[in-house]
Amino acid sequence: MQGRGRIFDDLAQIINNAMGVAQGAKAEAETALRSWFERWLADRDLVTREEFEAVRRMAEKAREENDALAARLDVLEREVAALRAEAAADAGEAQGGRTRGATKAATGRSTRTRRKTASASRAGKDTAKGDD
Repeated sequence: MQGRGRIFDDLAQIINNAMGVAQGAKAEAETALRSWFERWLADRDLVTREEFEAVRRMAEKAREENDALAARLDVLEREVAALRAEAAADAGEAQGGRTRGATKAATGRSTRTRRKTASASRAGKDTAKGDD
């Protein structure tokens, strides 16, 4: 009986050693395969996940800045349009070519009110009396 137990012990020892060798071979094969695959990917000029995420964050930031600049541009364009309308109204008034309603629509004040305000300020009065 002792001989049988010893045979099984020896067989278990051999199997155990074989498993250790197989695990070592497996780890070595995985390392070789991983190395080959990384070289293959490097030859393809593919980006890593980290590089992709960094570029994506940059694009999101640029998009946000672009939206903010577009909003600022809209505000400035409205201000320029209002100033141009007021300048056109002033030019039309100087030439006498614009009607009172068109001047009021462009500037928000009637020609008569604007004239009174201008003459009142020239005369040194604080406010102009009367409105359209």
